[in-house]
Amino acid sequence: MLNFAIDTAREAGHILLEKFGRITQITKKGDINLVTEADLASEALIIERIKSHHPKHEILAEEAGKAVIIGDSVWKWIVDPLDGTTNYAHGYPCFCVTLALEHEGEIVIGVTFDPTRDELFSTEKGQGASLNGRRIRVSATQKLGDALVVTGFPYDFKSKPDFARHLTDFLFHSRGVRRDGSAAIDMAYVACGRYDGFWEEGLNPWDVAAGKLLIEEAGGQVTYYDGSPFSIYSPPICASNGTIHSQMLDVLR
Repeated sequence: MLNFAIDTAREAGHILLEKFGRITQITKKGDINLVTEADLASEALIIERIKSHHPKHEILAEEAGKAVIIGDSVWKWIVDPLDGTTNYAHGYPCFCVTLALEHEGEIVIGVTFDPTRDELFSTEKGQGASLNGRRIRVSATQKLGDALVVTGFPYDFKSKPDFARHLTDFLFHSRGVRRDGSAAIDMAYVACGRYDGFWEEGLNPWDVAAGKLLIEEAGGQVTYYDGSPFSIYSPPICASNGTIHSQMLDVLR
């Protein structure tokens, strides 16, 4: 099923690329969060392919800003047809398609495809993680002070009093902090060693499902801010190369 996920992500990504820079329909799903015609076209393709090839599988997708569950099965596809919609709507080339397959509550397959760079991150439980077919590993950075970390700004950050404190503390204690606007790409970059760590509040299952498995299969670590095991269904998230994880948790606590 990994090959099916890869082919599906690539097809959906090509739809996004074809429409990139030519979007005419943008809908708000809140004060800031957006939906474009590309989101909907990409999602329609993904859902149609899953229904065609795996008709008994459940699907958890973000459709027009609402979580939609289709079907009832021990197999569940978790889909984000366009992660980084605000970037996409503004012509900023940092966005992706990301999907994961969950079996009896455990993520077993994850794929994140960035069509602008033709970079496809893929993973299967117990089989490691890859970028365009080549094995990837997390970074070897040992100290937070030498680390490049990344985060995202939650849409409701004004109601999260710890957000500004965490951001400021990481600015002081790391080599640098980035904010790209796509959690799925951020996590893929941790998996391949471009970033050393990632933290964020307010994410949804489809934002992090593939990235969690990518990072773990690449040798990294994913937990809550207190170090306990992470569930994709409940934020916040801290992910890292593992060696700086306790140092990141010290900041987040």
